[in-house]
Amino acid sequence: MNLMTAGRGIAHSERTPASLRQSGPGMFGIQSWVALPRELEETEPSFQHFDAAELPVIEDGGLWARVIAGSAFGKTSPVGTLSDWLYAEIVLAAGAEAPFDPDQEERAVYLVEGEIEIAGDAFEGPRLLIFRPGDRIAIKARRKSRLMFLGGTAMEGPRHIWWNFVSSRKERIEEAKEDWKAGRFRLVPGETEFIPLPES
Repeated sequence: MNLMTAGRGIAHSERTPASLRQSGPGMFGIQSWVALPRELEETEPSFQHFDAAELPVIEDGGLWARVIAGSAFGKTSPVGTLSDWLYAEIVLAAGAEAPFDPDQEERAVYLVEGEIEIAGDAFEGPRLLIFRPGDRIAIKARRKSRLMFLGGTAMEGPRHIWWNFVSSRKERIEEAKEDWKAGRFRLVPGETEFIPLPES
């Protein structure tokens, strides 16, 4: 788990050595963006890394779960968050069930692969399912399935996104564009390449 908090602005680099791109092991991952509460949007940028072994795992019959952030299935992740949110990876064997209790104000499931059933309705991945607040939900796998549980406190208003910039204020995104073009973002240590702002 790598959690980068952009806050008032951060530059980062995601590189794989050329030798590993040709012959290295494969990798599976999901990149997710989590909006900050409005009052924390200009917070100090930070980065957290946690090895898989540091994140709690639950195994119960045909259910396997890793709590990436927040709390689920009686376990809490060590990942520090600036708001109340949940992120968990779930793998269900065919016929297994997972409850998704209404502990979070907003909840969704991203079905990465497989087929699940909720209240008699079937869904195949990849698919995002968003639930009403307060509903008790049980998710049953019709065949082996991998999914992500997502949840958290509702935002206090809309967020705007342009390229790699996110803010509750469109004018703040315009400021960030100008800062990027002018080279006012601190460089990534050891990196010299500059990626120009997209034209549109």
